[in-house]
Amino acid sequence: MATRRHVPTRLGAKTNAALLALLAVAFLTGWLAFAFGTSPSRTSLIVHATSGVAILLLLPWKSMVARRGLGRPRPGRWASIAFGVLVMVSIAAGLGHSTGLVLWWGPFSSMEVHVGAALVAIPLAIWHVAARRIRVRATDLSRRTFLKGGLAAGLAAAAYGGTEVIVHATSLPGAARRFTGSYEAGSFDPPAMPVSSWMFDAIPSLDPERWRLRTPGKEWSYAQLPMDDRLTAILDCTGGFYSTQEWSGVRLDRLLGSSQGQSIRVVSSSGYDRRFPLHQAPSLLLATRCGGEPLDPGHGFPARLVAPGRRGYWWVKWVVAIDVDDLPYWWQSPFPLQ
Repeated sequence: MATRRHVPTRLGAKTNAALLALLAVAFLTGWLAFAFGTSPSRTSLIVHATSGVAILLLLPWKSMVARRGLGRPRPGRWASIAFGVLVMVSIAAGLGHSTGLVLWWGPFSSMEVHVGAALVAIPLAIWHVAARRIRVRATDLSRRTFLKGGLAAGLAAAAYGGTEVIVHATSLPGAARRFTGSYEAGSFDPPAMPVSSWMFDAIPSLDPERWRLRTPGKEWSYAQLPMDDRLTAILDCTGGFYSTQEWSGVRLDRLLGSSQGQSIRVVSSSGYDRRFPLHQAPSLLLATRCGGEPLDPGHGFPARLVAPGRRGYWWVKWVVAIDVDDLPYWWQSPFPLQ
């Protein structure tokens, strides 16, 4: 009897440890993919999706562990159940988005549900790990265990590759995704471009007659801004869409002139801000128009930043100040905190 109890206990510990590691990898690679609008995003998303498939492959073993746990009354059980539900919702929304079969959950996009469920699950994951400590033994780190882990990772990668083949072979909507996982929406048609904001930023109503832009040594009115620089760039939003538009306005190097420092800080009327290396000023555009027409409030009127090659949260909207100082550009949170 002792032996029969021991085996499932160690199996449960190994399963839980593997799931914890996979969840950590999925979370880190998901956020890394958010950080890039260039090729590193694709590599991160492959690892991210493979981790998700591996989690699904472990569900039969996890279900046995869960059933055993439900048979023993424990305080805080609801938190563990909620954690599991959120993980499954996040994975389901991710699959819906990647295949294109379910892009919306009511008013929320599948990507928003995918990310939102993962974020809400974080404190529950921390609690779950603290309350259900996993005791890793030396035998759990044996060569055999690593070989099994490698085989499982290989199966997960093959399964993910197989789903991608099926998506493309059957011409599912997911076949049209950009390498960042985003879907095209409203390219070269500004009114059809979706409106999105970081977190809970509300769309302000700014009077162009009273609006001012503060730059080092000068304050600009809307009428004074040069508007003859043009740039075709892709706005790739972390909400799951991308849109290619022709933007016009003024390059930041023309606004900043000979300003000295290490970084540029672009500030929104909402208080939202992002920093960029000063040497990138020629590649950054303060746009006042899109497709030849003035921006509308939802897309950043009177002026928004266009940052080619970066995800949408770098494209600061409703800009009211552009500062230059000696702080390094990386002296900021990887993602805005408001």
